[in-house]
Amino acid sequence: MIVTRFAPSPTGFLHLGHLHAALIGWNAAREAGGRFLLRIEDIDTARCRPEFERAIMEDLGWVGLDWDGPVRRQSDHLDDYRAALARLEERGLIYPCFCSRKDILAAASAPHDVPSPDGPIYPGTCRHLPADIVKARRAKGAPYALRFDSGKAAALAGPLSFEDQGQGNVTVRPDLLGDVVLARRDAPASYHLCVTVDDHLQGVTLVTRGVDLFTATHVHRLLQAVLGLAVPVYRHHLLLTNAQGQRLSKRDGALSLRQMREDGQAAAAIRKQAEKAGIGQTRS
Repeated sequence: MIVTRFAPSPTGFLHLGHLHAALIGWNAAREAGGRFLLRIEDIDTARCRPEFERAIMEDLGWVGLDWDGPVRRQSDHLDDYRAALARLEERGLIYPCFCSRKDILAAASAPHDVPSPDGPIYPGTCRHLPADIVKARRAKGAPYALRFDSGKAAALAGPLSFEDQGQGNVTVRPDLLGDVVLARRDAPASYHLCVTVDDHLQGVTLVTRGVDLFTATHVHRLLQAVLGLAVPVYRHHLLLTNAQGQRLSKRDGALSLRQMREDGQAAAAIRKQAEKAGIGQTRS
C-alpha cells in the first residue's frame, strides 16, 4: 500500500505552492487506494503558532483534501527524536559543535556543485575536539549544536542509494551537506532527524517533496542506514514560481489560499490551477 504525507510547518498560511505539493502526494495515494497522512512539523516553537495549524486543516478541507488517521505533531513526539539521538551517540556518530554561524561562514569550504538548503557546508571544525575541551565548554554553558558525523556514518554504512521516481536509482553522496545539525541545546531535534524518524514511524512508503530538498534526501538515506529505518521511494517535484521566476514562499508574501478564499475565488478553480501547474513537474 502506498502511504504518502504532507508535512507543513504552521508558521504562516498555506499558498498555492503548498497546495501543489499536497496534491502530488494526495493524488498518488488516492489513485492507488493508499493512505495520505497529515503531519504538522512544529518543532520551531518560536515561529509555529496554533492558529496557523488550524488554518492548514481548514484550507486543505476547503479545497477538498482529506487525510487518513490522526494528525502527527512533532512537538508531541520529542521522545522519539531523543531516542534516535541516543542511538547515534552510542555509535559515536554525533558530536557537539560550538561554532557560530559567523565562524562557519569564515571557515566554510568552496561552494559545492549542488546547492545546499542548509547554507555553507560545515568544515568540521569541532569534529575532533578533545574530550576535556568539550567538557569544559559545556560546563561553562557555551551554546552548541549536535552534528551528524556523516563521514564516519558513511564508512559504517557503506555504499548507499535511494530510488527517485524521476531519476531512478541515485547514489548517495554524504558530502553534499556534510555534518548537518541534528539538534541544538535549545531545540530537541532538527528537520533532518525529525522527518527521517517520522517517515519511518508513520510507515511512509512514498516521500513527495520539492526539488530544493533533493540534497537533504542524501542525508536522510544515511540516517536511515545507521538507525536501521525503513527506506521509502522518493519523488522530487519542481517548485511553483512567481512571474519573476522566484519560488513561492511565505517569507516573500506569496498570496495565501486564505486570501484567495476571502477574495471570492472558488476552491475548485484554485485546486485546478495547482494541479495544472504540476503537470510534468517531476525532476528529470
